[in-house]
Amino acid sequence: MSKAVDLRSDTVTKPTQKMREAMMNAVVGDDCYGEDPTVNALEKLAAEKTGKEAAMYVPTGTMGNTAAIMIHVRAADAVVMEPECHIYYYEMGNVSSLVGALPILIQGDGGCPDLDMIEKMLHETRHRPRIALICLENTHNRAGGRVIPVEKMKAIYDLSREFDVPVHLDGARVFNAATALGIDVREITAYTDSMMFCLSKGLSAPVGSMLVGTADFIQKARVARTRLGGGMRQSGVIAAAGLVALQDMIERLGEDHENARILAEGLAKIEGVNINLQNIETNMVILDTRPLGMKAAEIAGKLSDMNVKVSVYSMYTIRFVTNKDVDRDGVLRAIKAFEDMVADSS
Repeated sequence: MSKAVDLRSDTVTKPTQKMREAMMNAVVGDDCYGEDPTVNALEKLAAEKTGKEAAMYVPTGTMGNTAAIMIHVRAADAVVMEPECHIYYYEMGNVSSLVGALPILIQGDGGCPDLDMIEKMLHETRHRPRIALICLENTHNRAGGRVIPVEKMKAIYDLSREFDVPVHLDGARVFNAATALGIDVREITAYTDSMMFCLSKGLSAPVGSMLVGTADFIQKARVARTRLGGGMRQSGVIAAAGLVALQDMIERLGEDHENARILAEGLAKIEGVNINLQNIETNMVILDTRPLGMKAAEIAGKLSDMNVKVSVYSMYTIRFVTNKDVDRDGVLRAIKAFEDMVADSS
């Protein structure tokens, strides 16, 4: 049987040979004492890449986001966020259960909270907790990898300055956003007070994320990381792969975007498939299965039998995510498998 075409997520990527060699040869120390040279090098590079003063290595993006909120926000404060953002939708209620804050959910286009509604909420302070933080997500996962344009981020950031409210960016795939916009990532991070980004998605490291911000913020965040159980020891073994990810893997993200476009265009030609090609901005393709008369789980099962893996996103939604380990031939195989599956189900 041929190799499976795994389009469930970019988290399924395997480390490159260079990453494996870097992990094997990593010089390590105890990171809780600040003595792991490989972790220190990764944190320095992450800060430089994003234009921030300092960075902290964390095992997961959820931990990075939670640590950031713990520093920005006090119990009984409020946090503005979009209702389908990762922090609210996937991170197990941490903003409330661990921080004690109230999420204020504001809808918007492409996963970006509406600016006018943010301003309205910032003005309305009676009988409601103080808004202490605005959270954004770029790219936005559940919006199908949509990118928040820099102009929108700047407008929200400028508004936040008026009210002295920090902006935290869940930038799990921020390098995808920068690639899609054709800009340096620092043009995005300029309009944030803190940001988390993942090394383990499109950048293909096996584990880890980075939290970046001011030196004072990161110093406080290290305490939050310890509270969350994220203090690590000889973590240079895994940080070494993160260094390779930042050095080698950013430039190739455009290939994933091209493959996602080819995938979307190929699927759109199949009868019963309805995809808005204008929304294909990075490495994700979201497909509504209702026009095909099948539930997402049924389609995913049939495709799995054909050696193509996709994510069940909801009862009638499936998601494809292009990644390093699916080449152009794999994308074409996925299109053909989907076409055959539809034909067999007719």
